[in-house]
Amino acid sequence: MLINYQNVNAGPIKDGREVSKYRYLMDFDSEKLIKEYHDVIIIGSGIAGVFTALEISQEYDVAILTKETLDISNSVLAQGGIAVSLDKKDSPELHFKDTLYAGAGLCDEESVWVLVNEAASNIDRLCNFGVNFDKTKQQELALTREAAHSMNRIIHAGDTTGKEVCDKLISVVKTRNNIKICERTFVIDLVTKDGACKGVLVCDENGDAKKFLVSDIVVCATGGFGQLFSSTTNPEVATGDGISMAYRAGAELMDLEFVQFHPTVLYHPQNKSFLISEAVRGEGALLKNAEGKRFMPEYHPLNELAPRDVVSRAIFEEMKRTRTSNVFLDISFKDKDYLEARFPNIYKTCLGYGIDITKDMIPVAPAEHYCMGGIKADVNGKTNINGFFTCGECACNGIHGANRLASNSLLEGLVFGRLIGEQADRLLKNSRVSREPLNLVYKTNRNDARVDSNLVRTDIQKEMTREVGIIRNREGLLRALNKVNSHGKMLEDSKSKRLEDFELQNILLLSRLVIESALEREESRGAHYRSDFSKTDDENWKRHIIKSGKIPNFVGT
Repeated sequence: MLINYQNVNAGPIKDGREVSKYRYLMDFDSEKLIKEYHDVIIIGSGIAGVFTALEISQEYDVAILTKETLDISNSVLAQGGIAVSLDKKDSPELHFKDTLYAGAGLCDEESVWVLVNEAASNIDRLCNFGVNFDKTKQQELALTREAAHSMNRIIHAGDTTGKEVCDKLISVVKTRNNIKICERTFVIDLVTKDGACKGVLVCDENGDAKKFLVSDIVVCATGGFGQLFSSTTNPEVATGDGISMAYRAGAELMDLEFVQFHPTVLYHPQNKSFLISEAVRGEGALLKNAEGKRFMPEYHPLNELAPRDVVSRAIFEEMKRTRTSNVFLDISFKDKDYLEARFPNIYKTCLGYGIDITKDMIPVAPAEHYCMGGIKADVNGKTNINGFFTCGECACNGIHGANRLASNSLLEGLVFGRLIGEQADRLLKNSRVSREPLNLVYKTNRNDARVDSNLVRTDIQKEMTREVGIIRNREGLLRALNKVNSHGKMLEDSKSKRLEDFELQNILLLSRLVIESALEREESRGAHYRSDFSKTDDENWKRHIIKSGKIPNFVGT
């Protein structure tokens, strides 16, 4: 297995065919690979993936691949809601302005404009699919506010909005005869030829049953890479597989240094990954330090509703000053019946840990939550690889800039998933999937070195949290880079077919790229804060950092 992912001499000519000069993550016998043809392949089962599938005409054959079960994704865990300007006092223009402000100068205005203007129509689509959002007594969609929003514009379904949306969309997907659901299917690599997508190489959860799924249209919607860090709200599956796969295939990655830490994650000995939604602060909750003092007015005029990066750094500084591991979120002054109804999941979960939010303050601390960076895409989800599209958290089309505005993430998956679905329909009207004979040719010698993947993974996660977290500096980033490179050398060329080893390779690759990007950006902007370059430098750094993968020719002739 590799960590450097560079073009190398892989071996001699085999059976008269050219051997690819690129090494996959695993050895395989191409002649024994099962080939399976689809019009469209979608990788990922969160809101972006399933909504894209539903927006593709039912006359086309679509496969949804997910490495776990269909219901495990970041989207399912989303609590707060979806941002949409529905109030009479609100407008897409105001939503646009708030998004640009949170993005700290790096938002792509065209992408943001599409997002805010297509929000309402996509919410209508969700309602037509049966999604039940909370409503007022007048049966209008109930609106709340979250950090950095100037208006109440967050629609929600209690405090489990993501689950409600995903459950309903998945239930519809299961009724579509044209959609094949492939659970516990791990995508190893994207297959390309002459800069165009030709499908994906996959295996099952044991690293066996390898297949070549052939398609000229592949949509990557695999989510983010929270598992690079030890403290994260992301599920175990969020190891950045899609982004890593795209890079190895020659795709461009952008803005990897911008990693958002959510300010308020439950801090309890038994659970340090449960999100306490920003909507709790939107409903008036106050942040207090270990001394019982409210501190946000000292850091920002928006107090508890300041942008997430500001709140996270403020909490970090208060924890450092008081030498404690957490602060507290207090909403106990609200009516008990209201809290139980508005935040049923948070109320129930906290109560299970002996915390009654109607009486007690909630212990919280920041944790990695969202990746602004990912696979570089245009406003239509297109990448620099023909036929390869991306949407959701793994994509980077410039919407979030240096810091995501709360509740724009689920909306992003909807808006750009629909646009990709429309493009897929147009492409397929002109040409169905090519069935030209394609042979994956690959040969290399690898040693039998084994490593403890879980041990290495834990070590990397701790280092990334410590040195590449909320506050960074050159010395710490270099220490982290040396650690990642050291583990990479140990793993180079080792034989393995275990899923955890494939994930570890992706974690190591992305860790290196995130660190390199953070080292390169010598300023502080949005979610990227350098203590040794604490000012924002528009003159030199109001631009994106792009990491380009080297385009290999994966397919023989």
